[in-house]
Formats: sequence, structure tokens, C-alpha cells
Amino acid sequence: MRLFSLLFISLALCSTSASALTKINGAGATFPYPIYSKWFSEYQKINKDVQFNYQSIGSGGGIRQVLKETVDFGATDAPMLEKEMAKAKSPITHIPTVLGAVTVAYNLPEVSGDLKLDAKTLVNIFLGTITKWNHKDIAILNPDLKLPAKDILPVYRADGSGTTNIFTDYMSAVSKDFKDKVGVGKAVSWPIGIGGKGNEGVTNMVKQTPGSIGYIELAYALNNNLKTVAIKNKSGKFVSPTIEGISASAAKTDLASQGFKGSIVNADGDDAYPISAFTYILLPTKTNNVQLEEVKKFLVWALTKGQSFTKELHYAPLPANLAKQLLEVVKK
Repeated sequence: MRLFSLLFISLALCSTSASALTKINGAGATFPYPIYSKWFSEYQKINKDVQFNYQSIGSGGGIRQVLKETVDFGATDAPMLEKEMAKAKSPITHIPTVLGAVTVAYNLPEVSGDLKLDAKTLVNIFLGTITKWNHKDIAILNPDLKLPAKDILPVYRADGSGTTNIFTDYMSAVSKDFKDKVGVGKAVSWPIGIGGKGNEGVTNMVKQTPGSIGYIELAYALNNNLKTVAIKNKSGKFVSPTIEGISASAAKTDLASQGFKGSIVNADGDDAYPISAFTYILLPTKTNNVQLEEVKKFLVWALTKGQSFTKELHYAPLPANLAKQLLEVVKK
């Protein structure tokens, strides 16, 4: 009888423990997936009552699922448009989480040095007016490189993508021709090239295809040993994508005055990497929601202790003053 009682108590405790587990579902951007995966893993070590499930489906998918209320939070690199916000059943708050870079990765095994491109040349590659790697405009910028007479294959995102939004935001900022022909958006009509799904898809395509060039988040380029282009910034300096360059792009930005969402592409500063961006958690502000409160607790951790994991995963931490402002927003 005593054994039966102990077994009953044990099963009851297990049942209580299992029922106390709060499952949090999120979906969206592939851009921050490496850091979010790390964060969820680390956070669950200190809070075993919460389980995160995050679908890395692209910013467009994240926004759609938040609007449909099929997830507890969304993730996007492209701030929601006013027309998208108007469709929301409850107010949605943008919470910047980290800074990252969209790199221009390329596959030229016969070129040993580092490739440099200015805005005009990069635009013309993705508009299809420069089609060979030994084109004179590329050669002038890279006098020390022996460039092959090989076709250039641009690779773009085939899905609705915040990474595409960041890249086209930059290209449109530096080129009226690009703005008129392609424009800014999560999904645009490219005049040339092939598409890959997610940062993972573009990364794999560039990695497997000599002569290709594509835009991907920095962590994906470094983790796959892909070469990246040094891009001429607004100050006239060729800057490679680095943590320091990303941070420099955000140094003069007052995001609070913009509702905590805004663009930092083509930023001022000698060291600024020109295709840098914030990425955001989309927080539906429902009341009396257990999942919402748990997401808020997670965000408090992410905006404080979580920032210490950013650099090892090739992201830049938020400026300290911005993180402090965001904590006040999250705790409301």
C-alpha cells in the first residue's frame, strides 16, 4: 500500500510538472535564426518550464503568421508596413533584438585575393548589365586580382524575405535605376539570376556554384567559409562585413524616435558597413495571455544576458542605450 501511495504521488508530481510546461510558438526570419536558436537553448537551461518552437520560414511568413495569430511571436528583418499593421487584430510591437549584416558572398575558386565592389558595380551585376567577372568595371576596382572570363550568376531569395528587404533597401538607396526597375521589398522581381529558399538556400547555391554571387546574412557566410565582398561605403572606404562595421552603422541612429523600427543601410561613418540592419521580434500585445508574458520574460533576458552571445555568432549587440529603452517597453 505504501509503495502504491508513493508511486501515485510520483506520477501526480510528474503530471503536474508536465502540465506546467508552457510552449511558445514563433516563426519568421532566417536572418537571426542562428542567434535565436542559441538563445532558446540557453534560456531553457535556466527556465525549464518554457519550450520554444521557432520556424525559420522567412520574414514574410513570420508577418503572415502573426497577423493570422497562429504563433505567439513573429520575427522579421523588414519592419511591418502600415498596411500590414492595419490588418492586425491587436497592436503589434517591434522589438529590435540584435544587429546583423547582409553580406555579398561569391564563389570564385580561381581568385585568391579579396574582391572589392562599389555600389554602382554591385547594382549593375544584379540588374544584369555586368555579366562577366572580368568586366572592366570590376577589374578597375580590383587591379591586383586576376579575374576570370566567367559568367556571373546572381542568386537571390525566392521566398518573402527580410534579407531581400535589407539588400534592396540598400540598392535602392544608392541607385535610382535600381529603385525604379526593382525597388524595395521582401519579394521583388529580379531581372536576372536564380532563387534559393531562405538564407540556407542561397548559401548552398552559392557554395555549390562557381561564378555565383548572392546576398546572405553574415553568420551563414562565415559558417560556410564563403568569401565576402568588401563594399565601398558612403565615406568612400571599402569595408568588409565585421561586428565593428555593423555597430558603426548603428552608432548615430535614434531608433526610439522612429517607433523602434528603421533603416541603417548606407549609414554615415568611415567604418560603417553599408548593408547592416536591425532584426525584430514582433510582439502581439494581447492581454491576459500566458504565452505573451513568457515571451516578455524571455525578451528581458535576451536584451540583457542574451546580448553576450551575439559576437560569437557573428551578430552585433544592441547599443546599450537602446537596450535600456527596449527593456522599459517590454516590461510595460
